[in-house]
Amino acid sequence: MVKEVMKPDLLQRGDKIGIVAPSRVIDKTQMERAYKVFSEWGLEVQDGNNLYNKSGYFAGTDEQRLSDLQDMLSDTSMKAIFCARGGFGMTKIIDDLDLSDFKKNPKWVIGFSDITALHLALNRLKIESVHGLMPVQFGNKEVGQSIDSLKKLLFEGKGEVISQEHKLNIEGNVQAELVGGNLSLVVESLGTPTEIDTKGKILFLEEIDEYLYKIDRMFNQLKRAGKFDHLKGLVIGDFSSMKDTAIPFGTNIYGLIGKYINGWDIPVALNVPIGHEDYNLAVPVSRVVKFSVDKDGARINF
Repeated sequence: MVKEVMKPDLLQRGDKIGIVAPSRVIDKTQMERAYKVFSEWGLEVQDGNNLYNKSGYFAGTDEQRLSDLQDMLSDTSMKAIFCARGGFGMTKIIDDLDLSDFKKNPKWVIGFSDITALHLALNRLKIESVHGLMPVQFGNKEVGQSIDSLKKLLFEGKGEVISQEHKLNIEGNVQAELVGGNLSLVVESLGTPTEIDTKGKILFLEEIDEYLYKIDRMFNQLKRAGKFDHLKGLVIGDFSSMKDTAIPFGTNIYGLIGKYINGWDIPVALNVPIGHEDYNLAVPVSRVVKFSVDKDGARINF
């Protein structure tokens, strides 16, 4: 019998939320707009004890970042946890988290990029989480729709992601569980206790600031690991700021991905607004969603 996915309670005005920084260091000035938005939403905000600490690249030592995240996950009064930003650091602490209290009292975990590692851990527990905009981005100029989509998902439990037609799209309709996130973190999960499970699911991927040959390497690793073998659908989000080598790779990101999906008979959509751009719409990880692709583009409904 398939275990039903747990969905945390929707947010309401007056709820308490936490902000932690399990990855890269942040500055308080980067957070000003987020505090204003959360106030407008009627939420009570609690910062992690070590939120603005610094240990080289990281927002505090491994022990400090782990302590903040663990406290928030275990706090029964907390209704949501916003990860302040991505970068690198989550996988250094993920295996030391104790999620036993969290399983009894699940709450929303919001973030993307490096936070993919936590989404995959929660997917293993069959608990929904949110791949969406993080607080340090709330002050960017073009994030209005992204913030709105995040609020709608957290307060109303629904949403829609629409993308335009793309020549490499493969038409089809499917209803299945959505899982994935940042390509590097998805690949990094292979062979670990939180390895991604893609069987019978819709996989979504995004990436930033990588060399094309490394993207090819990571797609090839997913292929070798059998992660494309039993997919129900594939969503390709933003692959931002791709880089080439001195000896040109010989194709762009679309040509690269096109070789992997050639001949597939499941729905595939490219250029979906999920990833490292200001237009980064929120999606529920681990939820069964409707994914449709036709000649005009693609839709994800939940």
